[in-house]
Amino acid sequence: MCLLGFTTSSAFGADTPTRVRATQQLVELLSGHAAHSAPAAGSPQVAFVRDSRPITGEQTTLPVIGRSTGPNATAWLKVMLPGRPDGSTGWIAKAGTRELITGWRILVDLGARRVAVYHDGHKARAFQAVVGKPSTPTPTGQFFVEETVQLGLGEADGPFALALSARSNVLQEFEGGPGQIGIHGREGLGGTLGRAESHGCIRLATASIDWLAARIGPGIPVKIY
Repeated sequence: MCLLGFTTSSAFGADTPTRVRATQQLVELLSGHAAHSAPAAGSPQVAFVRDSRPITGEQTTLPVIGRSTGPNATAWLKVMLPGRPDGSTGWIAKAGTRELITGWRILVDLGARRVAVYHDGHKARAFQAVVGKPSTPTPTGQFFVEETVQLGLGEADGPFALALSARSNVLQEFEGGPGQIGIHGREGLGGTLGRAESHGCIRLATASIDWLAARIGPGIPVKIY
C-alpha cells in the first residue's frame, strides 16, 4: 500500500532549510468538530473532523495556525485539515479540545530526495529517500502527520508508516484507499534511496523510519517542497 489505503498568523510559511520555527502549537480533539470557513458557528461548514483517526484510532491532533474570538466571546482555532483538497484549513471551536505544543517538524526536499527532521529549530537527522516518480509525483505543500502506523512483520511499507494529511494529485484512490501519502519503509517495495521511483509516497531505509516512528506522532508539521 504505497499510498496508504485506509486574526490569523501562519505557523508554516516561514519554514525553509535555513530557518525553521522552534515550536508548533497543536490541538487534540476530545470530540468530533465541525470546521467552518470563518470563526463563527453560522459560517459555512467546510468539513467535519472526527476525534480519532481511521487506521490506528489515535486521537486526532491538528496544527493550529490562527486564533480568533467570535460572537458571544467564543474562542476559535484555525487548524490544518486532513484530506482533499491538499492544504485545507478551517475554524473549529476551542471547546472540546486540548492544546499541545511540539518541537518536532519534518522538511522533505524532493529535489535532493532527502528528509530532514528538526527539533526545537535545530536539525536532528537527515535521511535519503525514495520520492514520487514523474508520473505520480509527491505533492508539495504544508501538511502534517495524521497517525503513526505500526505494520506487521514483512508487510509492505513496513515496519512503520507516518500517514500524512497529503493526498496524491494523480491517484484519487489506491488499493481501495483515498490515495493518502505516507512516509514509510521499503519492506516489500524496494526502491533505490535517492531516486524518484514511488507512487507518490516517501520511502526510507528501515533504520530511518524506525528512528522517526519512535519520535514523531500525530499533528507534527511536514513541509514538502
